[in-house]
Amino acid sequence: MGAMPEEIDGVTALLTECKEITSGRRTYYIGKYKDIDTVVVFSRWGKVAAATTVSTLIHEFNITELLFTGVAGAIHPDLKIGDIVVAKRLIHHDLDVRPIIKQYEIPLLDRTYLETADDRLKSAEKAINTLLENKNLHAAIGDEELDRFNIIHPKLFIGDVASGDQFFYKSSQKHALHTQLPDVLCVEMEGAAVAQVCFEHDIPFTVIRTISDDADESSPVSFAQFIEQVASKYSVEIVKNIYRQITSL
Repeated sequence: MGAMPEEIDGVTALLTECKEITSGRRTYYIGKYKDIDTVVVFSRWGKVAAATTVSTLIHEFNITELLFTGVAGAIHPDLKIGDIVVAKRLIHHDLDVRPIIKQYEIPLLDRTYLETADDRLKSAEKAINTLLENKNLHAAIGDEELDRFNIIHPKLFIGDVASGDQFFYKSSQKHALHTQLPDVLCVEMEGAAVAQVCFEHDIPFTVIRTISDDADESSPVSFAQFIEQVASKYSVEIVKNIYRQITSL
């Protein structure tokens, strides 16, 4: 599943025996990637849209695992555009039911963070480290295009990802989130909702985010350009390398 149409286009092109099914105003692409039965879909933006899409994948398409790729805005100062974040834990940064329960805690689930299973985390870590070490992104995108975004040596980060129905385009938003949740690496609009639905249905999930912008006043410009020119190729290379990691076990 991808958070932008551009991000799934390249992945869809990898499928063989591909057919389309429309449900709930979404197009699901069903086929095979190598020897794995696969469904690819654009989640749409925001937590409700993403949760709806995942629910359909579970109940109509009977998925047994979910890989979610997308972009995110950098919150932690160490992150740069082009870096890759694998979510170890996900949190709803806009969830606040105080004083009934503490801030950020998910009602009825008794938890604040949704955690990726250790085996999926290790698999994604190995796959992306291989991708970066072999410079697959440089081969797929080209040095000239990467240089435009000052992407020279992209890095892998593993940690907390925050989700909420809000696009960050002001430094004040970024600083407020970093103050409230200092361990958060990046911010996006779907991951925690996806993780929550998967958790409630016992579906293993992996959420991988590429940093597209700095979650500040420069975000609207750099985000749009990054999505168009870079993000889709990141998703394709991530999918390819995770498959290689899975099949090598």
